[in-house]
Amino acid sequence: MQLFFTDKIESGQALLTEEEAHHCLHVLRHSIGDRINVTDGKGGIYKAIIINKTKKDCEISIEDIEIISPPPYKHLSIAIAPTKNIDRFEWFVEKATEIGIHRIVPIITENSERKIIKQDRTRRVAISAMKQSNHYYLPEITELIKWQDFIAVHREGILTIAHCNVGGLNQFKDLIKPKTDIIICIGPEGDFTPEEIDEAHAHSFKSVSLGKSRLRTETAGLYACMSFHLMNL
Repeated sequence: MQLFFTDKIESGQALLTEEEAHHCLHVLRHSIGDRINVTDGKGGIYKAIIINKTKKDCEISIEDIEIISPPPYKHLSIAIAPTKNIDRFEWFVEKATEIGIHRIVPIITENSERKIIKQDRTRRVAISAMKQSNHYYLPEITELIKWQDFIAVHREGILTIAHCNVGGLNQFKDLIKPKTDIIICIGPEGDFTPEEIDEAHAHSFKSVSLGKSRLRTETAGLYACMSFHLMNL
């Protein structure tokens, strides 16, 4: 099913803007009178008809609405340090969205090599992945946040931090409980510092391992995402 996204819905009408309108009108060559399928990223699927178009947007009239229930399992949140190569971070966002994730929190740590990201661009990556995989829930992608600020405010569910210090660590997959929210923190290429790990422990985060292999940051994020879904099948 060809799917478009908009969060501009009001009184039985909606607006496709910018990239969505361009894709609809100029790439796929839709025109006035054509019927399309739209999602709001919150579980809604709208059957609509194009009623007006300009060079920059596309106005549609909603004919039917279906609300898709959210997944029966609870939420997975991944707090992750964006990689120096932004393409690798965006790859993670794309694949995690395709698999299914509730929240992605970009974090700045002591060893972070990237301390700026373009949130709008990252959101566009997630929107594209959501549509491609026929998901109807868009993950929340928060603004970049400092590590100390993040651990001070996040308390929901099972709290975990993955790092490369060996010895006696719980396996992440063993801490996942069906229908229970979980957060996992994944550091940059240089890993979390010992001080950051101690700070996490002081805020009730448990150290976990993601296996014997030393994984890239984005691979570790995807591993955590897959582990969560396998435990919630």
